[in-house]
Amino acid sequence: MSDTLQLAKDLISRPSVTPKDEGCQLLMIDRLESVGFSIKSLKFGEVENFWATHGDTGPVFVFAGHTDVVPVGKNWQTDPFNPIVKDGLLYGRGAADMKGSLAAMVVASERFVADFPSHKGSIGFLITADEEGPAVDGTVKVCEYLKKSNQSVDYCLVGEPSSTEQLGDVIKNGRRGSLNGRLTIIGKQGHIAYPHLANNPIHLAIPALDDLCRELWDEGNDYFPATSFQISNVHSGTGVTNVIPGNTEIVFNFRYSTESTHEQLQDRVAAILDKRALNYTINWEHSGYPFLTPEGDLVNACVDAIQVVKGIDVELSTSGGTSDGRFIAPVLDAQVVELGPLNATIHQVDECVSTQDLDDLTDIYYQVLKNILV
Repeated sequence: MSDTLQLAKDLISRPSVTPKDEGCQLLMIDRLESVGFSIKSLKFGEVENFWATHGDTGPVFVFAGHTDVVPVGKNWQTDPFNPIVKDGLLYGRGAADMKGSLAAMVVASERFVADFPSHKGSIGFLITADEEGPAVDGTVKVCEYLKKSNQSVDYCLVGEPSSTEQLGDVIKNGRRGSLNGRLTIIGKQGHIAYPHLANNPIHLAIPALDDLCRELWDEGNDYFPATSFQISNVHSGTGVTNVIPGNTEIVFNFRYSTESTHEQLQDRVAAILDKRALNYTINWEHSGYPFLTPEGDLVNACVDAIQVVKGIDVELSTSGGTSDGRFIAPVLDAQVVELGPLNATIHQVDECVSTQDLDDLTDIYYQVLKNILV
């Protein structure tokens, strides 16, 4: 059993359902301390985080990730916290997202500092247990702490599962921003047989929602697809058939490109609603800025590492959901990429990862370190 596989199994065996850590970070800290890393434990609220460094000069290359996992769900073929290997696959909650990546980061760093004890620059680890949950007391707080401490970060590799068909085929070199809206359209409740005495908010909402769905928010650019508007929930009514409701609530989300800002999107939504002369309230939650790392030192180091280890071409992508890169890139002004195992089973029952991919990912991370710090 490889060092990476053994550490991945040890991490998976700890039921760290968000925001719990259940000793995962202590496992990593013990390994990193034993090869000369300095550790700063950072607890915000009830969330465990840590910052580790090896070296005290620039450039600063950071591995970032999370020890928390999503709830397991039902009908697993195996115990999700008793990891097993079957037919070359490691099964367990967090195998792909992202305890396998964490194990690969640690083992790659151990090997690197043994082979290059006087490497240039610094290696950092930014680890949280609050990525799969609210993400309030995790990476965002650590980034704020690092900024106040004048700790710079030049390059950051987030171990999120980025690959699609084979390990290393996709690197996420950016992510879209995320803006949530909760819209309440206010009508007047009444008896359904006397509509002239009421004002049906569902009927009022339909033309406005059609306008929002048809709107071209932007056309994207070379790195980002066009901004997307999607309705996720519609709530209204009293549960009976003879009452016109008094209001309708619509929950929606923008995944937006760098061609728009969240302020512009908010203003445009308001203009569309006002054009329909609606009585409404709207509450906004901005959960992530878009970020982009164009081709350069970090992207090139990762592409080269994948070609050395896997011998395949790499696609750069900004698709998918958000990650903690949305905090690291803007707060610390760092180049950020996401590079990890296949994402085919993440958050699913019977989550798994190839054991060979774990060893290859370790080699890729090691090669990235060489490309940046040797």
